[in-house]
Amino acid sequence: MTKPFLALVGTALLAAAPLVAQEAEPSVPGGSGPPLLGPDASAAAEEAAPSEIDLTTLMITAPWPRPLPLSDGRAGLSDRVAIEVEGTEVFGTLALPPDGPAPTVLLLHGFTGDRDELDIAGTGEGVFRRTARLLAEAGYASLRIDFRGSGESTEGFAFADTTFESQIADAGAALDWLAQDDRTAGPLYLIGWSQGGLVAATLAGRGADIEAMALWAAVADPQITFSTLFGAEVLAAGVMSETPTTVTLPWEAQVTLGQPFFEGIIEADPVGEMSSYDGPLFVAQGTNDATVDPAQAEMLLGAHEGREELWLREMDHTFDAFEGPERLDEMVAATVAFFDMLGAP
Repeated sequence: MTKPFLALVGTALLAAAPLVAQEAEPSVPGGSGPPLLGPDASAAAEEAAPSEIDLTTLMITAPWPRPLPLSDGRAGLSDRVAIEVEGTEVFGTLALPPDGPAPTVLLLHGFTGDRDELDIAGTGEGVFRRTARLLAEAGYASLRIDFRGSGESTEGFAFADTTFESQIADAGAALDWLAQDDRTAGPLYLIGWSQGGLVAATLAGRGADIEAMALWAAVADPQITFSTLFGAEVLAAGVMSETPTTVTLPWEAQVTLGQPFFEGIIEADPVGEMSSYDGPLFVAQGTNDATVDPAQAEMLLGAHEGREELWLREMDHTFDAFEGPERLDEMVAATVAFFDMLGAP
């Protein structure tokens, strides 16, 4: 990558940044940590107006959503599994319904997250751990993985080595593993949250053998999202630096990322990838999401040709997990209803 090009990229990012922040709401990028935007957020984030796009015109409601609880509460068994990817291990949890092999959902976590994901107030469960239990109660198996560099999957692979492409490879290997495991049966599904949604959309667009996909607050425009998260100046500096860059996140945590991650932010095109996927698509989005602008849901739906549903609610990027599980449970039930319409389990 040439220096003139990098300089141009930096200029473009700096110019775009003030246009993308929303008013402050409690939120994290699909990972653990305190609220993403709050009293200490940048002035640009505080002053920017929320998106004026009316996504309700795109909404379709599943005709027979399941009421909660999804079943009798029997969640079956969970097993820790390890999948080798390019010489290193990706660890995950396979959650099974009580009645044997079942259609299976692969859960893909967000930036700085792990396979259990953000803790939900008052439950003792993370967002994905609870999702896996609810899916099992509804008759679906699930596998939730730690991408290499995250959670338990750090042996020989540091978080600084993480890229979108490394996560896409991890997810692809997990799908291949599921296709051959005798504890799963029938079709495979994807659920991706935030950056995990970017990974899911890309994997599906590249021809993954899945029955359907659900994108929860998915990143459609990584330049906009990470300009909001890092600050445009830091993002531009990371693209231009040949050595790893340490980033301070809005909740004061620090992470170190290599130049390939920052280059991936510029080069990734999940919307373009989505245009190659024509399978069923469920998109969930919060109108109060300060991390992924609601307009990004419209970008994904606009690029997709095929059966689709938009599930739009007044919620933040965490599905209001800091307040309790109610909104997440509602969203999981809607996702299950969408999968059910396709004939499973």
